[in-house]
Amino acid sequence: MDWIISDELGLTVGHVVGWGAAGAMIIGGIAPYIPQYRQIKRTQDAEGFSLYVCLALLIANTLRILFWFGKRYELPLLIQSIVMNITMFIMIHLCVTVRKKNQIIRARERIFTAQPDETARWLDQRTDVSGSEKPRRFYDMDRKYFWAWTDFQSYVDCMLVFSVFGAAVTYLLIEFSPFVELIGFLAVFTEAMLGAPQIAKNLQNKSTEGMSLSMVVMWTCGDIFKTAYFVIREAPTQFWVCGGLQVALDIVILFQVWLYRHNTAAARRTRRGD
Repeated sequence: MDWIISDELGLTVGHVVGWGAAGAMIIGGIAPYIPQYRQIKRTQDAEGFSLYVCLALLIANTLRILFWFGKRYELPLLIQSIVMNITMFIMIHLCVTVRKKNQIIRARERIFTAQPDETARWLDQRTDVSGSEKPRRFYDMDRKYFWAWTDFQSYVDCMLVFSVFGAAVTYLLIEFSPFVELIGFLAVFTEAMLGAPQIAKNLQNKSTEGMSLSMVVMWTCGDIFKTAYFVIREAPTQFWVCGGLQVALDIVILFQVWLYRHNTAAARRTRRGD
């Protein structure tokens, strides 16, 4: 009888631990962005945070969702991807709003779709053979401004195009195993490289001012936990290999915090007007 009770208790505890780990995977993924969101909200300064981090995560999690249809993995990882995409759009909305408020001189509007709008496009003015002026057309498809648009809707439109195209290709090639495996690899590799834009941003600024240290510390802890979770739960190989790469990039960012500590302190004093 004791053995049966112990066995039943062990099974119950195992379920609770499993549910707790699954919940940590879902909530833990978005937790690092809470301090960054609060910092941007408090300082009304989004320049220290790279929006390419959001791009990397949106692409990675969209690909991971598509990968699920070709090769089923644990449901908590699928839910995490959906929640993460929502979180990234919230971060983008905040950054776009703050940057608009901080414009001293109104800059040209930059949007993803090429619609006629005189405030957003360069003028293509031509004349026909009769010498009369043709209708004016305006364009804003410069690659230099990719993912640097000035309205939130453009980011949504871009990801919608990517998602629809990816879903169509996946539907056509869902039975082709190498393609499915490639999606899985691209998903986790893109996510593993999400620290790279922030590293480049810090390198460009020679400072980590505007970047939340709490976010990076939580990144590191979360990525270590996530990689261990992948190994223990025997997730596809792509998941835990790229998880290790992600931890390595987190450590590089933490090294930048130490390396640029004096510049960051000076930038903080300048912002405060000390």
